[in-house]
Amino acid sequence: MNKLLYITANPRGVDRSFGLQVGEHFLEAVSKENPDLQVERVDVYEEHIPLIDADVLNGWDKLRAGEALNETEAAAINRMNEVLEQFLSADGYVFVTPMWNLSYPPMLKAYIDNIAIAGKTFRYTANGSEGLMTGKKVVHIQARGGIYSEGPAADFEFTDKYLRGIMAFIGITDYEHVYVEGIAAYPDKAEELVQGAKTRAAETAAQFAKTPSRV
Repeated sequence: MNKLLYITANPRGVDRSFGLQVGEHFLEAVSKENPDLQVERVDVYEEHIPLIDADVLNGWDKLRAGEALNETEAAAINRMNEVLEQFLSADGYVFVTPMWNLSYPPMLKAYIDNIAIAGKTFRYTANGSEGLMTGKKVVHIQARGGIYSEGPAADFEFTDKYLRGIMAFIGITDYEHVYVEGIAAYPDKAEELVQGAKTRAAETAAQFAKTPSRV
């Protein structure tokens, strides 16, 4: 692995985010395993991530029709292409996310809408859709206030299921999930829970850096 995209979706700093703390621990561990690894950070709250809005939809329609785009449409489409090309250039990806109201921060969904592009990361065939991003890896590091890995709330865990699903849709099935959960439910155990997640993150980093991707 040569290039890793480290994609974060939390407007808070590392000192106020358990997920980001575990994410930084993962980065430190994977960099020790692979000192030559190139890491590019993508903070979806700091970078301009276009939304699929009227300008984007109109721009796509005009491109299909061979018509000229106006300045606003062209700017949005060009920026989406930049986000996509950066994603395509990487060998592996780390997504660091919180769970908010059983879902993701909205800017992460916007980011996914920039990279799930027909003809680029997947294509339609006579037998259905086909992912084009084979041979790459994903790790999802997630902070959740409650317990969603098991028990009565497990049916409400939509976030990792979605990310795993959309990554498989574009062809990435080598996927690992590291969660730190229960902090809000058990604040007296916060330090223990975070340390446990950091241990799992370091173990995942060792495998992520050394083993070939499962295609």
